[in-house]
Amino acid sequence: MVNSVHFLLNQASKKLVDAIGLAHSEASLEVNLLLQHLLKVNRAWLISHDRDVLTDDQQQDFYELLQRRLAGEPIAYILGFREFYGLPLKVTPATLIPRPDTETLVEAAFQKISVNVGWDILDLGTGTGAVALAIAKHRPTCNLIGLDASVEALAVAIENAQRLDLTNVRFIKSNWFSDLAAERFNLIVSNPPYIAEGDCHLTQGDLRFEPRSALVSGVDGLDDIRRIIQDAPNYLKPNGWLMLEHGYDQAQSVASLLKEHGFGQIDHTQDLAGTLRVTFGSIA
Repeated sequence: MVNSVHFLLNQASKKLVDAIGLAHSEASLEVNLLLQHLLKVNRAWLISHDRDVLTDDQQQDFYELLQRRLAGEPIAYILGFREFYGLPLKVTPATLIPRPDTETLVEAAFQKISVNVGWDILDLGTGTGAVALAIAKHRPTCNLIGLDASVEALAVAIENAQRLDLTNVRFIKSNWFSDLAAERFNLIVSNPPYIAEGDCHLTQGDLRFEPRSALVSGVDGLDDIRRIIQDAPNYLKPNGWLMLEHGYDQAQSVASLLKEHGFGQIDHTQDLAGTLRVTFGSIA
C-alpha cells in the first residue's frame, strides 16, 4: 500500500543507498531506527504494523529526519544515542560518536583488571563517558575518573552515568592531566585524538560532523599521545598500566614512545578487523 510503513521504509532505504552509498542492509537498519525513534516504538511494532499508514504529520517528520541523514549527518546525532559495549549512551555533536573499535580498548582493560579488585582507573578524554562507564559497569569494585576539556562533553558523560545508575565513576574538567590533583592510578586508558592534520578522511562520512578537537592531533596525529605518554608516569602507581587507542598505522610509533619514557611489558591488541588498535605498557 502506498504510504504504508512498509512502502515508506523501502523507499527511504533506496534513497540512502543511492545518496550516501550504504549497503542495503545498513540502509534498511537505519531507516527502521529513524521511524522507531519518531514513533517511539520498537522493531517488533514496525513489523507487525507494516501495513499501517502514517499521518501526514508523521510522514513529514519522518522525511525531515531522513533528509538530515541524506545530507550525511551521523545517525547517532539524529537519534541522540549510540550503543557501546551494551550500554545505551546519549551522544551530541559535542562528543565523539563511540565506535566498535573502541570496545577493543575496554576488552584490553578487562584483561588487566581482575574481577573484584579495587583499582583506581583514569579515562583521559572521556567524551560521552563510554570507556569509563563500560569499565565501571563490569568492574563495580573499581573507582573511575573520566577527564575531558569540554564542559559540554562532560555534561553528556555525567547524564549517561546518572541514567545508568553508575556511582563508582566521577567526571572532572581537565585538559589531559593539567587540572588533576596528585592522584595515582593502577590503570590509565585513553582514546585520544590521533588523526593527522589534513587527513582526507576528515572530509568524509561521520567525521565531517564530529568535534575536530576530538579527532585531530598535529601533523602526524601523535601530538596528544606524546603528551599523555610523557606525563602518565607521574600519575601511575608502581606497576601501573597505560593503554592507548590509536590509528591503524601508529602501533609501532606508540610502542617506541612508551619505551622512550620508561614503560615496559609493551604489547598490542587487535580490533575485530585484525588491526593493531590498542598499545599498552607498564611503569615500574
